[in-house]
Amino acid sequence: MSFYLSDNQDPWSKPGQKKSEQQNNGSEPQEPKQQNNQQPPDLEEVFSSLLRKMGGKKDQNGNPQPASFGKFIPAVIALAAVIWGASGFYTVQEAERGVVTRFGKLNQVVLPGLNWKATFIDDVIPVNIERVMELNTSGSMLTQDENMVQVEMTVQYRVEDPAKYLFSVNNPNDSLKQATDSALRYVIGHMKMDEILTTGRATVREQTWNTLRDIIKNYDMGLLITDVNFQYARPPEEVKAAFDDAIKAQEDEQRLIREAEAYARGKEPIARGQAQRIIEQATAYKEKVVLEAQGEVERFSKLLPEYKSAPQLTRERLYLQTMEKVMSNTPKIVMEGGANINVLPLEKLLGNLTASQPTTKAIMAEPVIQQPVKPKIAVQEQPQPEIRRGRF
Repeated sequence: MSFYLSDNQDPWSKPGQKKSEQQNNGSEPQEPKQQNNQQPPDLEEVFSSLLRKMGGKKDQNGNPQPASFGKFIPAVIALAAVIWGASGFYTVQEAERGVVTRFGKLNQVVLPGLNWKATFIDDVIPVNIERVMELNTSGSMLTQDENMVQVEMTVQYRVEDPAKYLFSVNNPNDSLKQATDSALRYVIGHMKMDEILTTGRATVREQTWNTLRDIIKNYDMGLLITDVNFQYARPPEEVKAAFDDAIKAQEDEQRLIREAEAYARGKEPIARGQAQRIIEQATAYKEKVVLEAQGEVERFSKLLPEYKSAPQLTRERLYLQTMEKVMSNTPKIVMEGGANINVLPLEKLLGNLTASQPTTKAIMAEPVIQQPVKPKIAVQEQPQPEIRRGRF
């Protein structure tokens, strides 16, 4: 029966035990370790073994000696410096400002972008200067006429100076709330309740804004008030119904006033247009009369030489022209019929359309007298000189 032993197998040891486990620098053989009771490695032994491998010298017996750690100190320091320097880089966002403190004291305010700080020495606190924050305040307040009113107001603000916002006051948001409440109470206390509930809302908003701005200016908190909104103002519940009626009456009054103003604005241009039209008509009539008078003067000036040369003929012509103008506006026709004068109602004839056009012209071609008279009036016939008949 033959046995095969490996190179690492000791023939005098137990089966499965190697030479390296039996010899431990000339010491006694150790018992094999149990796998279930493994102990953690000793850190000192691991570190010593690492140093021996990194360049430790050997003694006369060939055992490695611990290497000197002094020559690795500069490398360790350089590595630590690189890590320390790289850890100081940080980024500030676009809407933020970085407040740098050195050992807890304000040092500087950095702009957005990539920056560097000394780690363990400087601290950076980012502050958003573009975000608009909102603050609400409300409560029961006493008016000038000694009435209680429920008021609520909203204040919108943002950070203007990050350094002052962090270090000027202990709690800037709480300080702003107290300042807003103080300013609102001051404004409400100098106004009457009816004015606050109806027409004074814009006044309350504007005065509160100005007062609050003056207060925080003295505090120097680094805040900027962007807007102040007056939410509501209402009386106590016990008298709310009566105040609602009063407010409704005032609103109706304002509505009627606006309607009257709108009606006036609608009627005023029409009246102005009519007045201007009357003025233009009067001006045109004036110019017409003046021009007609000037024309008559010019016409008579031209007739004067003719009248001087032939007075009788000129008078007859003027008479015929005048009668033509007068009789053209008369709806009746007077006909000479012996001792009686007949008057024809031409308006009835034209209204009934019983006469034809040639007959009407023949009737109008008959001789007429100077003035129309009442029918059935006897007039003594007077001899008339022979004159030239015209269109009548």
